[in-house]
Amino acid sequence: MRRLIRSVLTALSIACAVASFSISADHAQQQAGGPPTQLKQIALTQKQIDGVIAAQKDMDAITSKLQPDAKPDQKVMVQLEAVAKKHGFASYDEYNNVMDNIALVFGGIDPTSKKYVGSEAVIKAQIAEVNADKRMSAQDKKQALDDLNNALKQPEPRIESKGNIDLIVKNVDKLTPILGEDQQ
Repeated sequence: MRRLIRSVLTALSIACAVASFSISADHAQQQAGGPPTQLKQIALTQKQIDGVIAAQKDMDAITSKLQPDAKPDQKVMVQLEAVAKKHGFASYDEYNNVMDNIALVFGGIDPTSKKYVGSEAVIKAQIAEVNADKRMSAQDKKQALDDLNNALKQPEPRIESKGNIDLIVKNVDKLTPILGEDQQ
C-alpha cells in the first residue's frame, strides 16, 4: 500500500510539474512586474540526459538538506550552480529547464509498457489502480482519487519536440530512479 501511495504521489508530482512550474514562474514574474513565463521547451540531447543522470547524486546531496518549500539561500545556489556546470550545463537554470522538459515527457510514459501514452492516459490508469486496490484505507483512497482527478483536470501538455519522446523512452530505465522509482 505504501508503494502505491508513493506511486500515486510521484505520478501527481510529475503530471503537475509543468503546471506548477508555470504557475510559480508566472507569480514570480508578475511580482517583479514582468510578463508571465512558461516552460521553455527545448529539443533534448543525449548529452543533456547523461548530464542530468550524472548530476543527480550531487544535486540530491545539496537539496536533501533543505527544508521543504524553503527558498535556497545564496550559498546553496552557488553550490547548485557549481554542480550544474560540473555536469555540462551552462547554469542551474539550464539544468532545471532540462529537468522540466524531461519531466514533461516522463509523466506521459506508461510504467508497464514503457511507451509514451500521454499524461492523461497514465493518470486514468492510476485512478483505475487506486479504485481496484482493496488494501488502501477509505481515507487514503479518497485523497489519492481527489488528487488524481485534480491532476486529470490539468490540460494535457503539448510536446513541441517529438524527438524528446523517443529520447526519454530510450532512457526511461536510467531516469526512473531520478523521477519516479515507484512509478515505472
